[in-house]
Amino acid sequence: MTRHLLEIDDLNSQEIEIVLNCAENPANSSLQGKGAALLFEKPSNRTRNSMEMAVVQLGGHPVTIRPDEVGLGKRESTGDIARTLSCYHAVIGARVFDHGTIKELAEYATVPVINMLSDASHPLQALADLLTIRQEFGKLTGLELAYIGDSNNVARSLAIASGLVGINFRIASPNGYEFADTDTERILQTGINLVQTDDPDVAIEGADVVYTDVWTSMGQESERDDRLQDFSDFSVTSELLKKASKKSIFLHCLPAHPGEEATREVLDGQSSRIWKQAENRMHTARGLLMFLLNEGIE
Repeated sequence: MTRHLLEIDDLNSQEIEIVLNCAENPANSSLQGKGAALLFEKPSNRTRNSMEMAVVQLGGHPVTIRPDEVGLGKRESTGDIARTLSCYHAVIGARVFDHGTIKELAEYATVPVINMLSDASHPLQALADLLTIRQEFGKLTGLELAYIGDSNNVARSLAIASGLVGINFRIASPNGYEFADTDTERILQTGINLVQTDDPDVAIEGADVVYTDVWTSMGQESERDDRLQDFSDFSVTSELLKKASKKSIFLHCLPAHPGEEATREVLDGQSSRIWKQAENRMHTARGLLMFLLNEGIE
């Protein structure tokens, strides 16, 4: 059966460890002479560059495709596009608005499909986050992670990933921006120690890792003014960061809006690992490709 990565919990804890190890120790050419179709409904800086370079490093040829080039679900059905791309490529990656699109691609594709982002999840980002944290602390289990901001797709994937590897997860969001009940249930199924609060001070106290994301994601532009008001007390400042562990690191999946979700002082500060985190998007993409194309890598 073809392996896909649509959600981070399509991997178990042992498989996540294999992917992270492959990310740091590339040892084969899984894509030598093969293609990788990278379909983008939403533009991206890190996703496109990290995925293209990961494919190249494994000996493959990335083909980046805009939605207007294939008429996703309009000029041609999503299923037929998946079948067509499977004829030419060893793997399909897609960055989409609706999670249903990535599920439909996987239903009809005969090669692995990777979710490069959807409205429901961002598993590639979660893998890069875990690698960055492991590189810093030498472990994952038992660490305390504080997420300050919207309970969005990034937070959801990171919370599930944290539960799978034994990280304790605390999230501070304004009322009305917490995880949906169905998301909370899925996160708790990992056995995670989850704390949800509307107080950033409670979430960040003694945390090893402090994480945030933009308050207004792509597709939410009409909500920007309301969100700026609702999240005004959730900015990660140097003063707030002092409440975390003295050895804490700060992460942000980028792009950042300095002065909103985090100050420029925090983004550029000594605790910040945002550029290592961005670099790790490439390494973990490469590790994931190795894992999927070698059916788990014994």
